[in-house]
Amino acid sequence: MGCNSIHWFRKGLRLHDNPALLESVQGVDTIRCVYIVDPWFAGTSRLSINRWGFLLQCLEDLDTNLRKLNSRLFVIRGQPADVFPRLFKEWNISRLSFEYDSEPFSKKRDAVIKKLATEAGVEVIVRISHTLYDMDMIIERNAGQPPLTYKHFQKLISQMEPVEMPVKMITSETMGRCTMPVLDDHGDRFGVPSLEELGFDTEGLTSAVWPGGETEALARLERHLERKVKKNSSPPLSLYGQLFWREFFYAAGTNNPKFDKMEGNPICVQIPWDRNPEALAKWAEGKTGFPWIDAIMTQLRQEGWIHHLARHAVACFLTRGDLWISWEEGMKVFEELLLDADWSVNAGNWMWLSCSSFFQQFFHCYCPVGFGRRTDPNGDYIRRYLPVLRGYPAKHIYDPWNAPEDVQRAANCVIGVDYPRPMVHHAEASRLNIERMKQIYQQLSCYRGLGLLASVPSNPSGSGGIMQYSAETKPGCSNVAGRNTLEGSLTSGKLFNPEEEMSGMGLKYQRQSMD
Repeated sequence: MGCNSIHWFRKGLRLHDNPALLESVQGVDTIRCVYIVDPWFAGTSRLSINRWGFLLQCLEDLDTNLRKLNSRLFVIRGQPADVFPRLFKEWNISRLSFEYDSEPFSKKRDAVIKKLATEAGVEVIVRISHTLYDMDMIIERNAGQPPLTYKHFQKLISQMEPVEMPVKMITSETMGRCTMPVLDDHGDRFGVPSLEELGFDTEGLTSAVWPGGETEALARLERHLERKVKKNSSPPLSLYGQLFWREFFYAAGTNNPKFDKMEGNPICVQIPWDRNPEALAKWAEGKTGFPWIDAIMTQLRQEGWIHHLARHAVACFLTRGDLWISWEEGMKVFEELLLDADWSVNAGNWMWLSCSSFFQQFFHCYCPVGFGRRTDPNGDYIRRYLPVLRGYPAKHIYDPWNAPEDVQRAANCVIGVDYPRPMVHHAEASRLNIERMKQIYQQLSCYRGLGLLASVPSNPSGSGGIMQYSAETKPGCSNVAGRNTLEGSLTSGKLFNPEEEMSGMGLKYQRQSMD
């Protein structure tokens, strides 16, 4: 009787640097690469069609690469706990491999699958490759607690062994005598499903701006490394530093199933946010009346991606900056729309930007007019994503409500008729919210003995609380007030090449016609 293996793909949809897969092919006769999708979940989840389309592109690319090894990807419909006992018997499996997933839900799921495998006499191979470091080891080195500052996290990992080098690519040579059996009806039984099969209406769906898959990802990474990697050699602004932020949030969330909630989350400040569905909907749909904010949310909904500083701007606006709506609501919208949505990083960043955890300088606030104007003075980004404002001159495109009536009519866009008026008065809202945050942190200081308010200015700014955000240690930001830099680059309203999506400061978008 031969030795047969299954490799279970989940997040790491790649053949390169896949230690669990590489080990799984050693000494076996056959291996089948499996991805499990639940059609019911696809039809009922809050994930956008763009995000599902991106996933399917990744699966199709993986299937294409497996074909080069005379194999295919087996896409199985169902729930893992129901699927695996059947596959163990049907394929006479003796080994199961998968990549370690450090998130709480995933660890609970994987424990169930390990138990089922053990009961079936199946060996289980689990290797770390989704993160650079072993999250459990980081927690152990920190007396069983997650490090909650970036500097402390850096200190911990500096005392650990260097990150392992990538393992070699799966090729015919590394496969050895191991084969990947495929039947003639594979496409019908195990093919990658279409969006239509998953219940999505694709009428009017445009082609993806950001293609998914290992092939595209490696090419994009190679282009980035050729251009930018030498400009910064140390965190937090280097490429390593950006990856460490991801690791930092993974470490913070690994043992905290409430990491994506305010209530019951031991590291989250309990803030009495407003419940305002109407305001939340305007923000999510890009109808706030602030062109910079609306353009960002429009790009997010259309393309599934926005630059990280754009994410900062709209997150601040929704929460402590203007609308005083819970970060949990914004996190849900990002989870729905972002192609690269990630449970740990998404929740961590929203807590950070709302000053609910990790970051307490609540008196710094993004201005929804000034920040965009400094980043893209000509307003080309707004014209790209809000064509209704295309006729406005640069002088008024960030605050069109201040444009004279004749300018509005000449632009064929009258504020309050063709484009909404601002939903809040930013100066008043930000001033009020800064005071709210100050009172909340004052209470925290009293109860916990925290010196959080020592540096809070009595008058946060001379313009009613409207300040340019300066996050001293947040990824991609400098500590120069009114000026954010990433790898020494500032934008001047120019259009960006999509190949530069991981580099440079400012909001980046595709080189497309502005007509």
